[in-house]
Amino acid sequence: MDLAGKVAVVTGGASGIGRALAAQLAEQDVRVVVGDLHEAGAHQTASDIRAGGGHAVALRSDAADTDDIEALLRLAGDEFAPVDIYVANAGVIGAPALGSEADWDVTLEVNLRAHIRAARLLVPHWRSIGSGYFVSVASAAGLLTQLGAAGYAVSKHAAVGFAEWLAITYGDDGIGVSCVCPLGVETPLLQNIRGIDDADARLGASAIEHSAAVIGAEDVATATLEAMRADRFLVLPHPELLEMYRHKGADYDRWIAGMRRYQRTLRNG
Repeated sequence: MDLAGKVAVVTGGASGIGRALAAQLAEQDVRVVVGDLHEAGAHQTASDIRAGGGHAVALRSDAADTDDIEALLRLAGDEFAPVDIYVANAGVIGAPALGSEADWDVTLEVNLRAHIRAARLLVPHWRSIGSGYFVSVASAAGLLTQLGAAGYAVSKHAAVGFAEWLAITYGDDGIGVSCVCPLGVETPLLQNIRGIDDADARLGASAIEHSAAVIGAEDVATATLEAMRADRFLVLPHPELLEMYRHKGADYDRWIAGMRRYQRTLRNG
């Protein structure tokens, strides 16, 4: 995709990967609408983009709320033009271990249903004009798993599955899809996991930090924009993840046994 002149919505744009994506898109002459529940942070991202010569506006929004998604799309149309790119970045780690019914509801709302609701609103128009781009910021947990947090692992698998379905179903209609699957990234989400006083949360943080080098949000954004320009589906900011994923597919039982050993090592360490 040629990014210059396009209009993008970035959810969860107040910090972390979302903020980095918004900034780098703006550097490529993309006009950006920043959404986040953290209103001040969203406006700060937009303000920083404008200070650098880019074009951006912001709105407090819940990425999983249909009315709020519609408000982001309206703001884009009022300030710039209809949305060409939707970056479904907002995410939550959810509760440790199995969680409660309420925990699962929140995790699935943000990490999965937010993507589905945005696609429902965007795909009909994109199909009618023969273009559009959906970026699903998932996780390596969607290809492998997440020790210590069932809700995160399951919801990210579902996000990857939904992105695959979009790419297969609407690719011939001119709609591009990229699915971003990093390992550890130094973001507020990882910092929040480190701060939870729970054995499963500590396991999760340790698994993330020991699986590969923890990279910056800017590294993820750079890899994502490269994939978008190339119309490439799978975005792997940690290239070594591809070999991990191949090992899983080659021998599932051996992979599960290895993950159990890894879990024991982390718990005993």
